[in-house]
Formats: sequence, structure tokens, C-alpha cells
Amino acid sequence: MKIPTLYLHIDGASCASCVQKIEGALKQVAGVDDAVMNLADSTVTVTGKADISSLIKAIAVAGYTAQSIRDVLSLRAVSEKEQADQRYYKELMRNMWVALSLGMALMLYGMVIGDMSVNSPKQRGVWLGVGLLTLAVMIATGRNFYVGAWHSFVNHNANMDTLIALGTGTAWLYSMFVVVFPALVPEMARHVYFEATAMIIGLINLGLALEVRARGRTSESIRRLIGLQPKMARVIRDGEEFDIAIEHVQLNEQLRVRPGEKISVDGRVLTGSTSVDESMLTGEPMPVEKTVGDAVAAGTINKNGSIIVLATGIGHDTALARIVELVKRAQNSKPPIGRLADSIAAYFVPVIMMIALASALLWLNLGPEPRIAFAMVSFTTVLIIACPCALGLATPMSVMVGVGKAAEAGVLIRNGAALQTASKVSVMILDKTGTITLGQPKVTHIELAHASDAKSVLQLAASLESGSEHPLALSIIDSAKEQGLSLDQVDQFKAVVGHGVQGRVRDKKVLFGNEKLMRDNSIDIAAYLASAQEMAASAETPMYLAVDGQLAAIIAVADPIKEDSIAAINRLQHLGLRVVMLTGDNRATAQAVAEKVGITEFFAEVLPEEKSAKVLELQQRGHIVGMTGDGINDAPALALANVGFAIGTGTDVAIESADITLMRGSLHGLADAIAVSKATLRNIRQNLLGAFIYNTAGVPIAAGLLYPWFGVLLSPVIAGAAMAFSSLTVVSNANRLRFFKPRSHTISAPARLVNK
Repeated sequence: MKIPTLYLHIDGASCASCVQKIEGALKQVAGVDDAVMNLADSTVTVTGKADISSLIKAIAVAGYTAQSIRDVLSLRAVSEKEQADQRYYKELMRNMWVALSLGMALMLYGMVIGDMSVNSPKQRGVWLGVGLLTLAVMIATGRNFYVGAWHSFVNHNANMDTLIALGTGTAWLYSMFVVVFPALVPEMARHVYFEATAMIIGLINLGLALEVRARGRTSESIRRLIGLQPKMARVIRDGEEFDIAIEHVQLNEQLRVRPGEKISVDGRVLTGSTSVDESMLTGEPMPVEKTVGDAVAAGTINKNGSIIVLATGIGHDTALARIVELVKRAQNSKPPIGRLADSIAAYFVPVIMMIALASALLWLNLGPEPRIAFAMVSFTTVLIIACPCALGLATPMSVMVGVGKAAEAGVLIRNGAALQTASKVSVMILDKTGTITLGQPKVTHIELAHASDAKSVLQLAASLESGSEHPLALSIIDSAKEQGLSLDQVDQFKAVVGHGVQGRVRDKKVLFGNEKLMRDNSIDIAAYLASAQEMAASAETPMYLAVDGQLAAIIAVADPIKEDSIAAINRLQHLGLRVVMLTGDNRATAQAVAEKVGITEFFAEVLPEEKSAKVLELQQRGHIVGMTGDGINDAPALALANVGFAIGTGTDVAIESADITLMRGSLHGLADAIAVSKATLRNIRQNLLGAFIYNTAGVPIAAGLLYPWFGVLLSPVIAGAAMAFSSLTVVSNANRLRFFKPRSHTISAPARLVNK
């Protein structure tokens, strides 16, 4: 059952400590199962059955404002957000110019005239006017910082706004105190810092503006996915064809799709045949042939034939909509490394405030004259340089870009935890049938034993397999149908799990399966074991057919290896993974397939219920295990693995069933997923390391660590610039992932096979 999901847009959140408070407030609301905020796009994803008004109220109590995003999956919603971001960018740039104009003018005055002291009544009058002008600029261009700080204070917490407001407010108040009460301040300390206040606010606005612009690029993958949905559809009603808006298309309506048009709904082809470009959903460049009865997906492109489609999925029920929602949800999720950063940030601001206060007290008690001025500068600089906005952006920015990059390659990552764990997978288990091979086995030849007619043998086997759900059964039945053979009725049918099938056909007891089935029923196959082994050595699966207690024939079935499996497996190995093949086939067939694709280790003759045991066995040896299968018969093993990779078509339940879904059958998608996850986690670590180093190195310098040796005390203006550009550095580094290309691999010789 799908858990209800709500999306909220948050105003006023500025750093990782804000994220911690907002998530904590929402999790206290009745009915909320989980709440995750993405600082990078200021949205919160809430799962559960909570009332939207209760959520907004909880956020307001925490000191922030929120509004519901009704349709996060629509192109209109994305466009509205982009327009809001553009307005916010223009506002920040305007604030930056106003604040920097005053700050630069005062700074140039200080550099040219060199006198920013208050030593005469005239100077007091001039600087009083400048102070009031600076206050007006602070209110006009930095009002959001002071309002945010006040809300945090009222709610008994602190955030980035608190540090900015305290830092700039302290500089302004000290300067005004010097102007109004100069006699109470030592002559050496009668210096004003109005230019620092204006410059800091201007530089922080500049940093935020550049950050907003860079952040906008991270949502390009979502916009492209949503943009795949056409706006119009050509419906057929009462024999007439006409175009209508896509939102007015009804379920089970018939639609005409002409050559070159996008298919607007999920559906089934009623008439006509064509080829469809599904690359935007699966990453597979080759068009797929479609004819009557075949499924088609919204957003794909009809290449060369006119078809009529019956709508089976519309609006948010299409595969494309589910993919967009999954990508959006994954982008808003946090890997464990991100939650660690949020936890640290929750304590960061109070600690910085204590460090700033301690620094000021040290300067007041132990510093040289003018002590009070040095104390004020140190206090202000520590507060400004330590703002943790870069720390808060380090993880979500990389996750947004990484998940979007994976989606472009046809890889759907469910959440941040799967993204992080995939980067640490040490052993990748690959199911053979349908994963390494095409999963469409065909009968290659029949070797007769005591039977005299190959067609009669095939007819018996196909009749018996008609009651089976085994993947190989269909190949036997298809071969019989291709030769025009009719299927007989089967009585007393029984499937022997992992061994084969048995039953009565034409009043004869028929057994069809592997060597174990024959031995369990005392069928003599000794004379034909060598032939079976030769078949297995050629990657064919030999199956024995026994009639009334005597071997009748061996039917060989081969499942062709996918064209790109060898190259994809080689890529996985060069990414540092130990690749293991898992199959229910006999050892000889498994070894033949393993040798062809370059896998050095395999488990053969594994029963379906034993697959999860193999996963557990590897985990107990200390490995991080990835399991790749079709998402249905491999479900227990996929669930038990540290990361489950489902081979899906993009239109089935696999989209919702695995940690990571490969939208096409190629194992290159698996290698892409691992490569993207490794690149994303590497990028997150770079961001976090940069943010931590910046803060840990910057704070001591701001406090005055270098002064005793070099006579250097960091200016609050430089601290403001460094703080602003640290966030920009994090965002820019995350955006480097947009240019990451996972498809790079080399070829090497396989090592010795390990048969298990």
C-alpha cells in the first residue's frame, strides 16, 4: 500500500540547524511517519496521514513559514518555483548592490581619508547620519536575517540568522555607542565599523544570490522528466478525432498517435505497428518495435507508424509520473552521512556563540589596547565566519544532482540510504536468467535415447510444461507451437521445486527435469551423462525426459547471453566489485556462462529459497552485498541484500519494489548506478570536508590566533566574504556531478573460475 506523501515549501530556513528543528517539529505532529527536509530546494517531504494545516502550524511554531505544494509533479509547479527563485535572486542582487554601495563608499573613504574615528562634535554629527543610513540599509537589505534571528530567539533556538544578526548588530551597536557616548570609550577605540556592517550584509546577499542561481541547475533532471509529458493528446470519440489538453483524457479512451509524436498516456496498442523511442525513460538508445497488444509508456516518442492506443494509465498513474515522484522523493531523502552532518549542525551554532563570547572576553582581559575594539571585532568575525550554511548544503546538493544524473541513465534510486550503501557494495550477486542472459531460452536440439521421434518427445515435454511457471517451460512450449504441435491434457501434474515437473500424458507417466529428478526416480541416465555434460559445457541446459520409467530423450535449451553483459560485468569488476553469479542451472552450464562473461565465482544448482541464504552467507563474511534480479522470483534475496537492484521495464511493479531499479535490461545500468553512487558519495565527502575544514580553520583565525605572532586580526568584512563564498563553493562542487560520465571502462582478462 502506498504511503501518502505531502510536500511543503519552507520560507526562512537558512542552515542545517534549521533543517533539524523543522524535521523535529513535524515529527511531533500526530500521523507523521517521517519528515525529511531538503535545504537545497527548501522543501519538506512528509509521509503519513497528518493534516496539512497541522503541519503548517507546527512549522510556524518552530519559527518558519510553510505552504503546501499541491502538485509537485507538474511542469507548472516546477515553472512557478523557478519563477519564485528568479524573483528571489533579483531581490538578493538588489539588496547586495544597495548594501555594497554604502559599504564600498565607506571603505574607500577610510582608505583615502584614513579617519573613521569620532574625536570632534562635527565627526559625531557626520557619523550619526551615516549610522542612521546604515540602519536603514540593514533593515532594507538584511531584514530577513534579523526577523529570522528574532523568531529563533522566541523559539529558544539559534541558527545562521542568529549569527549574522548578532555579528552585524554588534558592529553597528558598538559604532553607535562610540558616536553617542565617545567619552565613555578609550580614545584609541573610538573607531566606527559601519562599513563592516553594510559590507557583510551585501556580501552575504551576494553569496545567497549566486547560490540560488547555482542551485537552480540541480533540478534540471526533474524538469526534463516532467517535460517529457506532452500537453495535448489526440482522442477518438464517437468516431471523430480531435486534440484536447492532456489533463482531460479519460481512462480507457482511444488515442491516435502519429509518427514523430509523444505518447501522452500509458496504454496498449489497439491497431497499427511502429517503433518507439524509449530512451528518455530507460536510457536505451535503440527504438523498440511495438505492435497490437504491446504496452507503451507516456513520454516516449512514436517514431514511424500511426497507432491507436487504449489509455490504461493517465495523469499521476503513468509510469513517467511514478518515476518523477520517485526521483523527487529520492532527491529529498538523506543518506546516513547527511543525517550525521545535520546532527552536528544542531549543536554547532550554540557552540560558536560560546566561542565568540569567550574570544571577546579573552581580548577584553588579556589583549592590547584598544581592548574593547579588538574584542568587538573578534566577537563579530567569529560569528560571521562560522555560519553553517555550507554544512547544511553539502549533502542535499550532491544527492539532488546524483539522483537526477542516475535517472537520466535509466536508474531509479529510491532513497539516500540506498545511494550511500550502493557506493560501498563489495560483492555484487547477479542472477543468471534474465539478468546476464536474455531470459528467453530456446530449444537448440534434441538427443534421442529410447524414443524414436523428436516431435513426439517435444510434444510430450511441451504438454507437461503447459502447467509449469518455470522460465524454461515457455521455451519448450514455444518450440512445440512453432512446429505446429498440439498440446495434450495433463493429469496428476506436480512441480518438484528445483528439480522439474511430472505428470501423466496420454496415460503415460512423464518426468521432465534435471539429473536430480532422474536419480530420485531411479531413471538410468548413465549412458547419456557425457552428452549432457557437453551440452552444459556449451552453456546449454540439458533436461531429461523420461517416459514410464525409461529415459526417452535429452532436450537442450540455451538462454543467449545479452550482447553487452561481458562489457558491463567488466565495468563492475573495474569499479572494485567482486561479481558472483547465482543460478539454479547445473554446474557445467553455469561454468560455461561464467567463462563467457568473465565471472570468476558462481553458485550453481541453487534452489529459489536458497538464494537469500547465499546473500546472508556473504554478509556474514563481512561483505556489503548487492543483489540483482528481476524483482519477482528473486524478491527474498533482493530484500535481504544490503542493496537490491531490480531489472525492470519501467512500466511494472519493479519501479516500486527495489532499492534501485534499472529501467532497462542491460547490466550497464547496474554499472552506471554503482559509478554514480560512488561519484555522489565522493562529492558529498568533498563538500563536508571542505565545510568542516573551513569552519574549524576559520574560527580560530577569526578569534585572533594569528595576532600574537603576525599581528593579524581578521576583518569582519573578509569573514563575510569567506562565509558567502564557502556556500557557493559547495554548490559549485555539487554541480560538477552534472558533467560526470559513468560510461568509462577497460577490458581485462578474467581470473580463475571458482565453482561453488
